[in-house]
Amino acid sequence: MKRDYYEILGVDKNADESTIKKAYRKVAMQFHPDRNPGDKEAEEKFKEAAEAYEVLSDANKKARYDRYGHAGMDQMGGGYSGGGMNMEDIFRTFGDVFGEGGSPFDQFFGGSGFRQSSSKGQKGSNLRIKLALTLEEIHSGVTKKIKVKKHVTCKTCQGSGAKDQNSVTTCSTCKGSGYVHQIKNTFLGQMQSTSVCPKCHGSGKTVTASCPTCKGQGRNLEEETIDIEIPAGVQEGMQLSMRGKGNAGQHGGANGDLLITIEEKPHDLFSRDDQNVIYDLFLNFADVALGTQVEIPTLTGNVKIKIPAGTQAGKIFRLKGKGLPSLHQYDKGDQLINVNIWTPKNLSAEESAMLEKMRSMPNFQPKPNSGEKGFFERMREYFN
Repeated sequence: MKRDYYEILGVDKNADESTIKKAYRKVAMQFHPDRNPGDKEAEEKFKEAAEAYEVLSDANKKARYDRYGHAGMDQMGGGYSGGGMNMEDIFRTFGDVFGEGGSPFDQFFGGSGFRQSSSKGQKGSNLRIKLALTLEEIHSGVTKKIKVKKHVTCKTCQGSGAKDQNSVTTCSTCKGSGYVHQIKNTFLGQMQSTSVCPKCHGSGKTVTASCPTCKGQGRNLEEETIDIEIPAGVQEGMQLSMRGKGNAGQHGGANGDLLITIEEKPHDLFSRDDQNVIYDLFLNFADVALGTQVEIPTLTGNVKIKIPAGTQAGKIFRLKGKGLPSLHQYDKGDQLINVNIWTPKNLSAEESAMLEKMRSMPNFQPKPNSGEKGFFERMREYFN
């Protein structure tokens, strides 16, 4: 069974972003592979801390975890990588937590194999887009095709930036390793530090003749069509991510990510309250006094409901399960039908005479204390 993320980092649920970041740094330093070479248990705890930090440092994921626990994260899809991260992913994604260089132990331990494999090249930048969805699309989930302009790996040189294979030589600075080592004298004695080679940017190669297509950059700006699968139940402001779909990296660096912020289009008929869908039903006085049957639109088609005689304005009918699903179908909200009485503004002489006659009749006198529940009572009854 997975441990609680707050327990792993040693923080409470009210911890702010800065506190969570500091706590992660402390735990990650304790179990860092450079400090614990060959210790599989420490490596697992290092990964465990990274998984906890990935969730608790993201407002949307944190809110979902607080509500559903691990079960909610297991079903989150494209916006969550969870325990699937390897060491390279961790250093690439959270290296900034440790400051420049990515690892607080590089200067003391010379850098681990994990760190070295993840340092090469320059990671591509993330792309951010906004995606507007209708309530119908949110209800059922949808796949959207979008076109984005982004840096993609050059097809001519396959990202090397070289004119051909003969135009690439071993870097003379790092001798092909991609790293340079320095020995520094400190009060603790001589310490070795390892950093990415400044000449080849960690690739171990230098280019003598540039690719004519990308001019030695290894990537080009192009338009790309991307399929984005949006799960049912997303909400306004929620951010999903597609790993590796951002700008291409340079010198062997990883691609950035595509970050998708969800927007909801206004609907002509419905408004939304969390998972519930609200519909305003307008009826004339005769319909609510005598009772009737009406057809109501829903997100999945029309349904008929019965309006009992004597229905009061503000009455809320509920269609169970006709609202929006929670993310990944844990449950569904309801459709709430709010009854409004339509009052005509222009009356004929005959209509005015009829209403004038009814005005003084006993059954047309308001009786607010006759057992009918008020608005707040009805709302309290619904939510309880």
